[in-house]
Amino acid sequence: MKLLIVLINYRTADMTLRALECALDSLHRVEGRCRVALVDNDSGDGSFEQLQKVVGQKGWTDRVELIQTGHNGGFAYGVNAGALPALQSDDPPEYVYLLNSDAFVDQDTIPRLVEFLDSHPEAGIAGSQVRGTDGVLHDTAFQFHSLAAELEGAVGIGLVTKLLYRWKVSKPVPRETTRVDWLAGASMLIRGRVFEEIGPFDDDFFLYFEETDFCRRAARAGWSTWYVPESRVEHIGSVSTGWKDTSQPRPAFWFHARRHYFLKHHGRAYLLATDLAYVLGMAIGRTKFALLGKPYPRPPRFFRDFVRYNFLRPPRHPAKAAPLSSRKAARSLS
Repeated sequence: MKLLIVLINYRTADMTLRALECALDSLHRVEGRCRVALVDNDSGDGSFEQLQKVVGQKGWTDRVELIQTGHNGGFAYGVNAGALPALQSDDPPEYVYLLNSDAFVDQDTIPRLVEFLDSHPEAGIAGSQVRGTDGVLHDTAFQFHSLAAELEGAVGIGLVTKLLYRWKVSKPVPRETTRVDWLAGASMLIRGRVFEEIGPFDDDFFLYFEETDFCRRAARAGWSTWYVPESRVEHIGSVSTGWKDTSQPRPAFWFHARRHYFLKHHGRAYLLATDLAYVLGMAIGRTKFALLGKPYPRPPRFFRDFVRYNFLRPPRHPAKAAPLSSRKAARSLS
């Protein structure tokens, strides 16, 4: 198989179907057999039945495999439910393409990513330029998180940013094809050999940091990650999670994911150092913005929640209470 698209739905059936139709239309220039794993992460709202009905009516059953996980284990869990059966089959895909349910590809989006990896055998991962419905480019190409980056992000003022710019996680969106540390997973093409060498996505992440972790593991195995702006996607963003901007408190699973990432890749001492740096940075930033008479650009209760989840009561993975057997519950129903 040349390409497997993994598209995950959670209570956004109409939008998912639009994303699916755009993706199928984008396969016209991809040579070789292509299929879609359409994964419903136990929506429980009739989404699965709607997806099943429309896939049948449209005549897509020869290209689309509908999967019900039976458990909402998060994004990484859904990716694995869609990708692993194909990767472990007798005809594994050369490439796995991850597409968000609220992301809509252009005609050349997927072919351009495939062409890039076809012509760059040292590259393991390639991602698209992502723009909002208003045409504004989204930040989707990043550097890895570090202690210095955490301090810079927490302070949020010009002088500190200038001093620590080298480590800043999010920089201006590249205008040309550029090697980066990690990409957002809204539109990400992954070489099948990367999965073979480093394993699946880590589903100890529910949401957030799972792409960062995967790209970091790939980099350690010698695979580079690239931002390809010629491949373009329109993205709404955060529809399934419900958390969109700084007007709402940051969900507990973000704090869990951040903590898990730093523990996994840097250890407990480094995590403590980054937590202390972040608290120091927030204290400086809050004071500075107060003196300027401006609101500190953080979600409500963020300082309190940060201290609570990092020093008092670490948050749990929101789906870990599910029985272990649920990890094997994914089944094909089309």
